[in-house]
Amino acid sequence: MTHVGLMYPVLGAALSFSLFRYLLVACWGLCCLYCVQRACYSPLLGTKSKPWVMILCFPAGPVVLPLVVVIYALRYSLETGATFLESLIDCLKQIVANVSHLGILSRKDNEDSITLLDSSGRSIQQIYGHTGGNKRTKARILTITEGLISEALRERASDILIDPKDENEYSVRYRIDGMLRTVNTFETDTCKAIVNSIKAISSMDIAEKRRPQDGAFIARMGQSNASFRVASAGVLNGEKMSIRVLNQDAGSNTMEDTGLAAKQIKIIRNMIKTPNGMILVCGPTGSGKTSTLYAMLNEMDRFTRNVVTVEDPIEAYLPEASQIEINPKADITFSKALRSILRQDPDVICVGEIRDEETAEIALRAAQTGHLVLATLHCDSNAAAIVRLLDLGVSPMLLASGLRMILSQRLLRCLCPNCKQPRQLSPAQLQEFKRKKIDYRNLYEPVGCPKCHDSGYRGRTAVGDIIVMTDDLKDGLLKQQNFIAELRASGTHKGMTNLSKQGLRKAMSGITTFDEIKRVLG
Repeated sequence: MTHVGLMYPVLGAALSFSLFRYLLVACWGLCCLYCVQRACYSPLLGTKSKPWVMILCFPAGPVVLPLVVVIYALRYSLETGATFLESLIDCLKQIVANVSHLGILSRKDNEDSITLLDSSGRSIQQIYGHTGGNKRTKARILTITEGLISEALRERASDILIDPKDENEYSVRYRIDGMLRTVNTFETDTCKAIVNSIKAISSMDIAEKRRPQDGAFIARMGQSNASFRVASAGVLNGEKMSIRVLNQDAGSNTMEDTGLAAKQIKIIRNMIKTPNGMILVCGPTGSGKTSTLYAMLNEMDRFTRNVVTVEDPIEAYLPEASQIEINPKADITFSKALRSILRQDPDVICVGEIRDEETAEIALRAAQTGHLVLATLHCDSNAAAIVRLLDLGVSPMLLASGLRMILSQRLLRCLCPNCKQPRQLSPAQLQEFKRKKIDYRNLYEPVGCPKCHDSGYRGRTAVGDIIVMTDDLKDGLLKQQNFIAELRASGTHKGMTNLSKQGLRKAMSGITTFDEIKRVLG
């Protein structure tokens, strides 16, 4: 009995030691897996070294990843001339800014923190912060720059414009829901430093102030990324900069999100199920054409259909699709990309924009030869789109045989749901609505509140006009001698009439106003 009694404490100690050892192994394995994930998305690692670091992180992640950070900080310290401690602090700040779920920072701090990166993954502090000049001034400029970009993302701005007002002052404006709004003004010296910091992160030449330049950068807020396209040019009193915020939500758009009428969505869905033909989306700049194209692509089964897109630039990531970005410097144009795509066995081809005769002809011939082609065209109406293609030199026979549907659309601002109020109608207006048997009970007018910055509007919705190329339209295009003249004379008016009807329906539903319809559609 004595031996048995002594055996129980020994067995208990062995079991507790085994459990403790298993717990340590499990914790080490979880740390390794977490380090592999951090290495996968870390901007500190290059494309070539990332796979090797991930392999090393599997058995020894908690040792490898800190070692990589130290090596990275040491390398940048030698390249930039900064002290090792400063480089190490910058690296750690960048890592902390990207880790939102550890609880080190509060949720609000993570949402507000932003990191600006160039195309290779280097932060703006590493590129611009270690250049010559006063460090305190540099830090202030970087804080202002990051604040402007962060505020633009929160306000859903589509563009950021930095313009010189005169020799002493610059203005910063956001384009929100299609309307420009001044958000800040800066002294010339301060704003020139802001422009230089953006040019540095966009891989542009800081010394060049007169020649037009183009660039791009990325902003990371928490776990989400936003892409920007930058253009600068020398103007009177200084240098003008335009920053385009690419629509990151386009990759998850649905047809219902566009705001088009239910009947129109049904027509579009039937058209994108067809195996061939061209679907053309037209409208002026900023009318939501690309968002509608993405919504169409999201309706397709990309697992069973080979989808290839040609875009300038790529606005959002589409899973299970091959996306090609136009790069004139590398001699990658729409026409050349389209020729190569036809040798890649595509089922669906998406052309970001038809700009010339060669692109239009290749796209229409692809639509003839068993491919479904989605494309955009800059013009005012459906009829103007046909005239534009004919003016580009496309033959009526090719146009009639390849084109299936044209959608012309505009974007109308929506009334702010927080502050809109029923519209006050005069007795004459009430009498007119009653005479025309129009339900005026859902008419609203804008008021203005802090949520909409006193504009009375928040968000936008699309109105569209669809023409399906029936046999009668194709015959008219091929046979009627006055067909083009009639389209030139009345096509735009007919298109705008249909768009106006769709806009009026939205006004009667309390979504927008008559003033907004007049502003957009005339």
